[in-house]
Amino acid sequence: MTLDIHNTTQLKPKVSFEKIKKAILGSSYELSLVLMGDTLATRLNKEHKNRPGPTNILTFPIAKNEGEIFLNVRRAIRDSKKFGHTPHQHIAFLFIHGCLHLKGTEHGTSMEKREEALLAKLY
Repeated sequence: MTLDIHNTTQLKPKVSFEKIKKAILGSSYELSLVLMGDTLATRLNKEHKNRPGPTNILTFPIAKNEGEIFLNVRRAIRDSKKFGHTPHQHIAFLFIHGCLHLKGTEHGTSMEKREEALLAKLY
């Protein structure tokens, strides 16, 4: 399996994670996605970034064609309105963001343009 999804929440986002993953990382990339809430997001943010509070997303490259994404679904839902997205769109946006990081893309204008273009194709 090239995409393994583990949902630690009761929420069931309607997002085409497999389609997004293939478009950005390719079909042979091994990706683990954990959909989490604030408690785990706060703990991981403290452990790995030494920052307080619940992060929205964390990415961990493991090898050239393997990585992990931890996506805080609850925070994505809370933050969606301020980004002009529906909750499902914002979850997809964050997943796109994480996949682009695993691909090696850094923050900046080109990343933002690619995120919005990919999101527009989905919605």
